[in-house]
Amino acid sequence: MSLGAPGLFLIASLVGAGFTGAALLRRQRLGAFSFPYFMGAWLTGELALHHVAWQAAATVLFIAGGALARWPGWLALAINVASWTALVALQRRAARLAPLAFARALEEGLGSSYRTRIPDDVVALQRAEVGVRVLARPFRMRVSEVERIRNIAYADAGRRNLLDVYRPRERSGPCPVLLQIHGGAWVSGQKDNQALPLLYYLAARGWVCVAINYRLAPRAAFPAQLVDAKLALAWIRRHGAEHGADPGFVAVTGGSAGGHLASLVALSANEPEYQPGFAEVDTSVAACVPFYGVYDFLDRHGVRGKQAMRPFLERFVMKSSPEADREGWEKASPIARVRADAPPFFVVHGTHDSLAWVEEAVHFVAALRAVSRSPVLYAEVPGAQHAFDLFHSVRSAQAVHAVAWFLEWGRAGRGQAANSTFASIGPEGLEPARKSG
Repeated sequence: MSLGAPGLFLIASLVGAGFTGAALLRRQRLGAFSFPYFMGAWLTGELALHHVAWQAAATVLFIAGGALARWPGWLALAINVASWTALVALQRRAARLAPLAFARALEEGLGSSYRTRIPDDVVALQRAEVGVRVLARPFRMRVSEVERIRNIAYADAGRRNLLDVYRPRERSGPCPVLLQIHGGAWVSGQKDNQALPLLYYLAARGWVCVAINYRLAPRAAFPAQLVDAKLALAWIRRHGAEHGADPGFVAVTGGSAGGHLASLVALSANEPEYQPGFAEVDTSVAACVPFYGVYDFLDRHGVRGKQAMRPFLERFVMKSSPEADREGWEKASPIARVRADAPPFFVVHGTHDSLAWVEEAVHFVAALRAVSRSPVLYAEVPGAQHAFDLFHSVRSAQAVHAVAWFLEWGRAGRGQAANSTFASIGPEGLEPARKSG
């Protein structure tokens, strides 16, 4: 029997409702279904109103085609209305809770008066509003105030050792630097499609942003990726001034595998093991902002259990087992590298992350706060999935603004010690988000 317009309408409505449900529910232990679930939840959660638009357009077309002639069509319409209501509520919740999460992280970590430390002319450049035109075109990144210089070789270790520079077209002096390290599970990824909202925002406000490619596993086993990140940092120290950068102030950021590598860069400053042939270069950084990173290759707290990443890491990234190279696996885990002289950290993670779980970030923050003499900020973003900051959305805009405040605070203080307000903040009160199956 032919489904006809009513039956097809019902199927399309159920598909749309499935996307909505994925964005609303927090699911982790999905095995082989983790990545398909992530894709649906991610795109729906950050583009909720866009999903309303396409579902509404489809509804109009189905109705025009006679979909309401039989009961399946009316059921489909009811499902769509419920889905639209949930998506609007999801968007409103993100707009309400994301700013609160970031504001709390900044004030708890830096003190309620942190903005007074930042020069007035810099404060005036910060914009917390999220324009409708920006949200309507989430993948439009370029801004006229920023120029991008592509594919500069920063090392000769391989054809992947290229970087892009984002800088303001008009510069009055040397600019602080943000080094961006892409994610992609250490086996994939490109420098020109991640963290773009942050890079363009900062570059338009007087920063030089450097986004790098690095050698990928399994062709290049770890720590090749960390060595490459440090080679890029060495390039900034040696050649950054030629592009308007201030090599004396460099912060590092990255998402997912990039968050892992950014954290290791910050926690392994000037270690000769990771600087073959350039041990004399200062590879310390002024601040670190890891987004939804991986912090414990050994899963020492049993966060992931049977969903542990060990088989993947052992086969593709580390090229060894923990039993054969325990020291190497420990060195690859930021949670095992925490140190008293770590630079200021701003750790960002979403509660609904189904790929890199938020509980691991909580344990990392607690471990770092227990020893670091610098501020350790933590923003747990309600409802946010993995990679929530890759394009313009309500949550990504709030993340960009919060990170800009943090970096400008660090720039103003040039790495000074934490203030007395932060000194009272410890790991207590940091409870991992509730696990769900």
